[in-house]
Amino acid sequence: MSFHARLLADTAAARGGLLGTPIIQGCLRGEVSLPSYLAFLREAYHHVRHTVPLLHACKAALPPRNGWLAEPLDEYIEEEQGHDEWILDDIRACGGDAEAVRRGPPGHATEVMVAYAYDTIARINPLGFFGMVHVLEGTSVSLALMAADQIQKPLGLPDSAFSYLRSHGTLDREHTAHFELLMDRVEDPGDQDAIVHAACAFYRLYGDVFRSLPLPRAQATEEAAS
Repeated sequence: MSFHARLLADTAAARGGLLGTPIIQGCLRGEVSLPSYLAFLREAYHHVRHTVPLLHACKAALPPRNGWLAEPLDEYIEEEQGHDEWILDDIRACGGDAEAVRRGPPGHATEVMVAYAYDTIARINPLGFFGMVHVLEGTSVSLALMAADQIQKPLGLPDSAFSYLRSHGTLDREHTAHFELLMDRVEDPGDQDAIVHAACAFYRLYGDVFRSLPLPRAQATEEAAS
């Protein structure tokens, strides 16, 4: 079994936990609201703005045996520039206050997820950051384009309100194929274990971000009744 195949297998249960969160399942059923979408964009901004700094931190912490990852990380850095500004543009297109989001704090779940990413790089193993890449990009490919369609139609939002979800979903489809090739070059068992461990943690932490979002009113009433 290739390492990428092992990564998928060993994180399948954790992935199911993320995909099973009420707000994601509700969205796939067409249960959406503008406050929920704006809350999602707010938290997305507050973790996406750390993507490039985290990539730089990962590159700087690479041990010599993983020096071959420096060039791919540079490519990721170039491609991820400015994605946080896409999210602010989407917030504006929805009628939200993008500058208040920029100046404001993240939710607790988002803050913890970002802190865990920095801690993984600095204290455990910099390759653990690829566990976060696996979770965020894999989730984007699976959900972003579908979610954008499910949200846009009932809320009557313009295409300009979905630049992050649609562009990210398309880009991450390309990234995922490249990511598989990179992971299959990771040979050290300790590095592999660190990536799997981090991916399982990030599925739970990213799930907490979604669990922290306000549910659409009908769905929230059902959750309270149960």
